[in-house]
Amino acid sequence: MTRPSIDLFSGGGDTGRLMAALDWAHTPLGPVSGWPQSLRAAVRMVLSSRYPMLLLWGDEFSQLYNDAYSALIGDKHPAALGDDVRVTLAEGWDVLAPLIEQAMATGVASWVPALQLLLERAGYREEAYFSVSHAPARDDDGRTVGVLTVCSEVTQQVVGERRLRLLRDLSVLGDGRTVDVDATAARLIDVIDGHPLDVPFAAIYLRDGTALRRVACTGGDQGHAGALPDAVELTDPGPPAYAWGLADAVEGRTTQVTDVADRLPLPAGPWDDPVRSALALPLPSADEDQPLGVLLVGVSPSRGLDEAHRSFHQLLAQQISVALRNAKEYEEERRRIEAMAELDRVKTDFFANVSHEFRTPLTLILGPLTDALTDATAPLAAVQRERVETGWRNATRLLTLVNSLLTFSSLEAGRARSDARLVDLAALTAELAGVFRAAVERAGLTLEVSCPPLPRPVAVDPVNWERIVTNLLSNALKYTFIGRIRVTLDADDEEVRLTVTDTGIGIAERDLPKLFERFHRVRGARSRSHEGTGIGLALVHELARLEGGDVRATSQVGVGSSFTVTLPWSAAHRTAVSGPTVDGRGDAARAAVEEAMGWLTEPGDAVTEPDPASGAATDELAGARILLADDNADMRAYLTRLLTGQGWRVRAVTDGRQALDEIHRDLPDLVLTDVMMPVLNGFDLVRRLRADPTTRALPVLVLSARAGGEASVEGLSLGADDYLVKPFAAAELIARIRASIRRARDRIPAAASGGAPATVTAPSARSAPVRPLPSAPAVPPVRDASVVAETPADPDGLGDLLDVGWTYPSAPTSAAAMRRDVRGTLGDLDVDPDVLEDLLLAGSEAMNNAVEHAQRPSRPEVRVRVQVGGDLVRISVRDFGTWRDRRPAMDRGRGALLMNAYGDVRLVSTAEGTTVTIERRLA
Repeated sequence: MTRPSIDLFSGGGDTGRLMAALDWAHTPLGPVSGWPQSLRAAVRMVLSSRYPMLLLWGDEFSQLYNDAYSALIGDKHPAALGDDVRVTLAEGWDVLAPLIEQAMATGVASWVPALQLLLERAGYREEAYFSVSHAPARDDDGRTVGVLTVCSEVTQQVVGERRLRLLRDLSVLGDGRTVDVDATAARLIDVIDGHPLDVPFAAIYLRDGTALRRVACTGGDQGHAGALPDAVELTDPGPPAYAWGLADAVEGRTTQVTDVADRLPLPAGPWDDPVRSALALPLPSADEDQPLGVLLVGVSPSRGLDEAHRSFHQLLAQQISVALRNAKEYEEERRRIEAMAELDRVKTDFFANVSHEFRTPLTLILGPLTDALTDATAPLAAVQRERVETGWRNATRLLTLVNSLLTFSSLEAGRARSDARLVDLAALTAELAGVFRAAVERAGLTLEVSCPPLPRPVAVDPVNWERIVTNLLSNALKYTFIGRIRVTLDADDEEVRLTVTDTGIGIAERDLPKLFERFHRVRGARSRSHEGTGIGLALVHELARLEGGDVRATSQVGVGSSFTVTLPWSAAHRTAVSGPTVDGRGDAARAAVEEAMGWLTEPGDAVTEPDPASGAATDELAGARILLADDNADMRAYLTRLLTGQGWRVRAVTDGRQALDEIHRDLPDLVLTDVMMPVLNGFDLVRRLRADPTTRALPVLVLSARAGGEASVEGLSLGADDYLVKPFAAAELIARIRASIRRARDRIPAAASGGAPATVTAPSARSAPVRPLPSAPAVPPVRDASVVAETPADPDGLGDLLDVGWTYPSAPTSAAAMRRDVRGTLGDLDVDPDVLEDLLLAGSEAMNNAVEHAQRPSRPEVRVRVQVGGDLVRISVRDFGTWRDRRPAMDRGRGALLMNAYGDVRLVSTAEGTTVTIERRLA
């Protein structure tokens, strides 16, 4: 080889050195020394370029190229140097030939972007894309003897954009807003079916209990479905599940299946090559250890399974998982909404049915009561008239509540209607407002009514309008303590406006958005009464909308509130119903005023003294002082009559704050309090009494309409001695009051100084001093009590600080007495209040269990023992009967839970009885 030949290929990199070493004499181009100058110039240009370039020269299309091009043809290099391109790129020649022939025939260069080309450069038939230009190459005489090809591979860009489109389409359809999860899976598979070049086939398996269930698949016109398992039992997957990688993927491991062609002959890719491998990918879920399911996808036979290809499949699985999880959450939310809607419908129907059922007995209550009050031929005595009037007032109030519930349930169910009639709205509004005048003035307020005549009659349902006005005025009176209430009615060209303004306590801005929601109450708001259903303003809102209008509210705390009901004239011009007017006009307003009068009835300052003829002459509780706290005037009057009839002195107050003031002024023997009261409720009253050392031992009995275990637990855990649910029997209330007062009077000091511990029961006939007695072999049966003392055995020496006991009758009222005694005993030892309350609650449950579960007791009594030593306190409760399980309907189901929550509990049951021991560290 001559020196010029070597210089021709110098600077051409690795390919240039290979070309310099090649024996060109054995190629169609001949020795380099014989090459024309045009060929030499073209070779120098190709080798000096860093852009992929291929020079085809002569009739045999001999190839000369540079380093950049050699990388594009893979393992075909370096054999392609000097060889015929029709041999080197035989698999893609049908695509290249027309372009090369056109360039040589016309002498015009061409440019084709993203040309799809089949290449076998890496051991398989590869799908590749090139942007390529073919330009004619001329010899020294100007004849076209070859083609200069300039190209760049864009395979990654084309395939990457295609994959991104698939992921984007999946994300658009993956919002979860489909009927169910299976429907979402079907939609996702439909999207994948539109991208067969990237995903030849796919199947989605979802976890269903202990199985994998195939919910959707695509590819090969679904002909492959028979080769894939329909379901896989996870406890015993079986060979097909392992063969397809499903068993491993469901455990969170991505698995490659390499023998797909043997079990699923499926042509795929641009040239219908058989699918050779597949991937089983776990579908991620919120629980990393338990995938949502498995995505089984075929791998394109025209693309190598490199890192980028694997990443695409991982993203595909994640996108499908997100869509399915969204669908699952959407489906669960839809089911919750449907369940809530069904529950709301059932509740509404229940209220409607119950309200209807209430009307018959209410009619039979109100009718005879009204007859008795108006019967001039058989007038009632004063005492009986007072009782009947109380019954009539509260039956009327109950009827009003029933009507409100019935109306509201009809509105909720969409069954309510407006019987619009042409009315003089100004006169009707003024008349309804006037019904409230006496109540407003009795409250020390001013009622201003401004209802000038409107330009024309208004079509409105008079009953609905009465309820609107009544609820707004009742609400204003309830929360206004000084100033005035103003009612105005005016109109302009667009609407009629009713405005009720007060100078009451006002409403915080944060509560205004929820003001018209049903059952919403502003917590801690000062009011004349805590009674009410919480639907008054919600009813106003719904009735206003039923009449074609709306209601809005403005308020400022400490200044007052203003409610405005608007009726557009378009709604006010509706077709009116003809016929007689509905009876009972003004009944709702009068019933609301009757109720409001009850708020305004203040109890006298004097103590109500008992009738000298009432009570037994030998009753040791005669003259006991009872403080009664209740915001309902009728309830105060009833309880006062009931208690004074026992020979007790009663002072009545309307809320917890007044009760505290009276207690500090004159300590009573017992406090009887309601729970739901304004200013300070019953639970807060108990909490404050127990926090004050001077009233810590004061007996408190709580009355409440709040039934259920949670309410009683709350009251008892705060330190109440007893809890009684309304309605109650008068005899039961009297019995509980007597027991509480007696226990308080007969309570023994926690430990007799220098004396032996005692077991005590309270006397039934009179209060008696406690006398330590010698150890007795047995304690006689207890009636309401006799005092018995004994020295308990102390084998473990725990009671070095305190060892005291009591014996109580096996009766429900004994729990209150036990709490009183234990509280007084441990309170003297300065036990932490929280520990004390925990022990009292656990001990109460043990006492209740002893009373409820003891069957055929040999002694009708329960013994309680308290021992304190070191930093440990022990309460033992023993009954004398065999254990009896309670029926679920009778059992409260919380005794063992509460006892174990507040102490270490041991239970020993024998033929002679059951002993429950509760231990708790003091620190």
